[in-house]
Amino acid sequence: MYVDSETLRALPTRRPADASTRASRIQWDLIADDRYEVRIGGEVAGFIDVVGAVYVVLAGPRYDRAVEVIQTIVWSTATTALDQHRSRG
Repeated sequence: MYVDSETLRALPTRRPADASTRASRIQWDLIADDRYEVRIGGEVAGFIDVVGAVYVVLAGPRYDRAVEVIQTIVWSTATTALDQHRSRG
């Protein structure tokens, strides 16, 4: 699905995601102004950057080597994408 850049600019900037519950298998912490580290089962699965209205999902345990896997405007889609990517690897 293609969304033009003007449509994305019209969307409001994403606010930080609420903290994950400590009982959840998927955990995240805000580690920079617009960046989350996501852990699954206690291991770093990737990162989510907030870029305007979009969550950019990067898979990998190190940010400098992580690979973009999806862009979405839905937080749960972002975390699910990391979980699915981890399961395939």
